[in-house]
Amino acid sequence: MWNPDVYLTFADHRGRPFFDLVNRVAATAPRRVVDLGCGPGNLTETLHRRWPEALIQGWDSSPEMVAAATERGLDVHLGGIADWTPEPDTDVVISNAALQWVPEHRELLVRWSGQLAPGSWIAFQVPGNFHAPSHEAVRTVARSAPFADALRDMPFRDAEVVGTPTDYADLLTDAGWTVDAWETTYLHELRGETPVLDWITGTALTQVRERLTEDDWQRYRAAIIPLLAQAYPVRPDGTTFFPFRRVFVVAQRR
Repeated sequence: MWNPDVYLTFADHRGRPFFDLVNRVAATAPRRVVDLGCGPGNLTETLHRRWPEALIQGWDSSPEMVAAATERGLDVHLGGIADWTPEPDTDVVISNAALQWVPEHRELLVRWSGQLAPGSWIAFQVPGNFHAPSHEAVRTVARSAPFADALRDMPFRDAEVVGTPTDYADLLTDAGWTVDAWETTYLHELRGETPVLDWITGTALTQVRERLTEDDWQRYRAAIIPLLAQAYPVRPDGTTFFPFRRVFVVAQRR
């Protein structure tokens, strides 16, 4: 279960990669623009300003996120990304920090390549930080008592869940695209008593929280806080620096 309010706690930080991604899409007058994994729609709605004549659609697998996006007046559909098929007039496909949740996303990219028209665009961004101390702490605590039984079959993602810029460039070039791929490490300046925990509670820990009772969830939080504090210490001025690597791909169908 995704909580739109928790996710939006760091809306400015989470939004910056979206704009860095979309700004590289050179489509001038697209007919249909689809945002896969649109979340609460706060970023999707900005696409209306970028392409005011286009039909803007969102797609998300979370009923809570779809409800939040719909309240913004957006055209949003409930469904998994793997179930999405482009309409014939789809000229731009955007996915911001969502494809990492889809193990078969590389196969989907190839499949969409055969369904999207020449001249269309794909632009996506995925986190590349699954080897980071934050994710290692998530796994370490999950494997310890008393959480190991409840989280035994938890499909924790590792660094191989997403590719490198070169991996995606190779894949899409072979599939008939002209590719612009890069990576960026953002240094987020966070504030609060447990800022990194608050950040991953809205993303990486959503499935952990689903599987634990409320008491065990509070115990889990208590166990992970010192690990995160050691990895991401608070500066004397009260800020915490949180490095976050992301992989970007913008491609046009030849």
